Amino acid sequence: MNFLAHIYLSGDDELITIGNFIADGIRGRQYKKFPITIQKGILLHRHIDTFTDSHPIVRQSTKRLHKNYSHYSGVIVDILYDHFLAKNWPRYSNVGLDVYVQNFYQSLEMHFDLLPVRTQKMIPYMKADNWLLNYANIEGIQNVLNGMNRRTKNISGMDKATMELKQFYAEFEMEFSEFFEELRTYSKLKLVEIETEFKL
Repeated sequence: MNFLAHIYLSGDDELITIGNFIADGIRGRQYKKFPITIQKGILLHRHIDTFTDSHPIVRQSTKRLHKNYSHYSGVIVDILYDHFLAKNWPRYSNVGLDVYVQNFYQSLEMHFDLLPVRTQKMIPYMKADNWLLNYANIEGIQNVLNGMNRRTKNISGMDKATMELKQFYAEFEMEFSEFFEELRTYSKLKLVEIETEFKL
């Protein structure tokens, strides 16, 4: 899953959400240098990624892209799934996506000193182009894929993946909807487990 899904699956705790958001840049046991609540978010992120990467529905989505994008297919599916979460946001939250996203940006500013330097440098670009809100439209997804392709020095060809998104739009959306219901349940249970482990 990509940024929006990880943020959403964190629940209402700001520091758990921030931990989940920054987790990709935290290696191994480095997470232990962060405050306890952020550690919980980092661990939740790792569990979500493991569950996602091994899920047969996600693999079905990934397989559709594998011929053209090889090992980048999983990254693309993460981004496409965020599109469907943003597009169908009212199904998952009573708070409008625009308000939800602004609240998250404010939380990042409030806890800016806790963020890794890499994340601190990314935030201005994220806010300027309003990545999270723009996931809801294909143009926004195209911009994300363009950026990802540039980071691979144009080797991945990910900028072309909106063609498959449009061609198999209904299939991807159905797979996302079915998978995300399972992921929501899993994430809630896993967060309770994490909370319990930290109390032991």
